[in-house]
Amino acid sequence: MRYKLIFVAGLALGFVVGTRAGREQYERMKKSARRVAQNPAVRNVAESAAQSGKQAAGKAARAVGEQARRLTALRGPDDQYGAQGSYDDDWGASNT
Repeated sequence: MRYKLIFVAGLALGFVVGTRAGREQYERMKKSARRVAQNPAVRNVAESAAQSGKQAAGKAARAVGEQARRLTALRGPDDQYGAQGSYDDDWGASNT
């Protein structure tokens, strides 16, 4: 019983000391992260990356749309869908 009490007391003391040290370290890291985020060079790189991502997404969307239009033109709009709206793929499965 004595060892359990010593263990629990040590655990509580470690928790209190660790919490205080952890909070200070957290505040320092938060301050550093804020400084980095407000750096003009970092902002320029982030904005440039965002623009590149938007352009790539736009190109991908256009390419997918064009491919969908080509497939629809080749197969025809009623080629896959029957009167009940069921769909049979090339593998013999259906969504009904």
